[in-house]
Amino acid sequence: MQKLSLSQTLGQKLSPQQIQFIKLLQVPTAELDTRVEEELELNPALEEGREEQEIQSESDDTADDFDSGDELNIEDYLGDDDYSGYKMQGDGNYSEEDDKEMPVAMQASLNDQLEAQLGYLGLDPHQETVAKQLIGSIESDGYIRRELDAIVNDLAFAQGIETDTEELEELLFQIQQFDPPGIGARNLQECLRIQLLRKLEQFEDDLVLQTALSIIDFCFDEFTKKHYEKIIRKLNIEQDELLKDAVAAIIRLNPKPGGVSGGLVKTQYLIPDFLLSNNNGKLDLTLNSRNAPELRVSQSYSDMFSAYDKSDKKDKKLKETVSFVKQKLDAAKWFIDAIKQRQNTLLRTMEAIVKYQYEFFLEGDESKLRPMILKDIATDIQMDISTISRVANSKSIQTDFGIFPLKYFFSEGISTTSGEDVSSREVKNVLAQLIEKEDKKKPLSDDKLEKSLKAKGYNIARRTVAKYREQLNIPVARLRKEL
Repeated sequence: MQKLSLSQTLGQKLSPQQIQFIKLLQVPTAELDTRVEEELELNPALEEGREEQEIQSESDDTADDFDSGDELNIEDYLGDDDYSGYKMQGDGNYSEEDDKEMPVAMQASLNDQLEAQLGYLGLDPHQETVAKQLIGSIESDGYIRRELDAIVNDLAFAQGIETDTEELEELLFQIQQFDPPGIGARNLQECLRIQLLRKLEQFEDDLVLQTALSIIDFCFDEFTKKHYEKIIRKLNIEQDELLKDAVAAIIRLNPKPGGVSGGLVKTQYLIPDFLLSNNNGKLDLTLNSRNAPELRVSQSYSDMFSAYDKSDKKDKKLKETVSFVKQKLDAAKWFIDAIKQRQNTLLRTMEAIVKYQYEFFLEGDESKLRPMILKDIATDIQMDISTISRVANSKSIQTDFGIFPLKYFFSEGISTTSGEDVSSREVKNVLAQLIEKEDKKKPLSDDKLEKSLKAKGYNIARRTVAKYREQLNIPVARLRKEL
């Protein structure tokens, strides 16, 4: 028998506007222009430009001070405050150098470079189409991980071209002769082998390169695990120096040929969200001016709504029109407010971080970083931890010492023997220095690293040492061993 019952639960649901604001807050400065353009296309009630009342207010202020008999000097009427109404960098005075057009590097993509080299093979149209499919399957790091059987099917179903794995193998081998060396490999072993073969074409009698190739061909597993004694026995290497040179030759090879410079990959520019400068001991924080797009509600849409709202509401089509116009007007007002709220949230968060890590921002000394967690900033500016997390995970700041992601400044606290708390980042730096100075023939284990850190006054457990070592991308002692 089924029974009906009532139950009361307490829950929290986010409105669509709140969800949109959260997404807007996470958008980095570099992508904000695109987000604004999307909104302008979707909403005809939203326009670029400042609100009319703002422009009129500025006009009234300057008109009061202007005497028509005097010669107008624009700099007399635009002070520092007028340039930076939103406290943004980039609104103020600039030199003639700033006004010059900045050169932009024109670089071809990896795919373009490979297709250009394809033209030298003299392939027929069928082979060229198949080869382009192979090149299109090469990933950004230079590897082709898609199975050849799958590429055969791609060509058959997408382009109606019949081929087989044998033809693909033959064409792939030719692509693997392209620059950069190692391109088109299916795994790391093949990538290193291609590069060594390229070197041996120039120095075919080089014993070191020959030994390196033998290691890759016959002892690759032992090489990755640094089991050098097994390599010596397996290849009958009599001189330790020869093995050392061969291993060094392999290490100098490029494991990611698609990531090399020289126009083979597109350059990506990191646009900081904040700019911080030290002016004689005073820290000046500004928000990147791209975070302050000038937006306004369309005056024509506002007038249209006023006219419709005063007219007879009995007409069904007129009611729908009024509803549509009001919806677009509300959406435009909300988006403008959301942009301003985004600016305010970003500035308040960054101001709190600068205040908390003031000593670091003065000198750029990592040892001056204080332990700081999300809750510290959230409590200081009375915002939710999740809001601080969204800002910290997607934003960066330009300082006199370089560009830093905001999450760089957050770290756990580690107690010392003197009872003080230090940043985990400081402990990681000390850990990295210990490993850098260790005897590579007898690398320090995590237990020994723990004892060394405790000797320096840092109370830290072995599992924490292992965690920090992994975060620094440093392998275990066995894999750090060198000849």
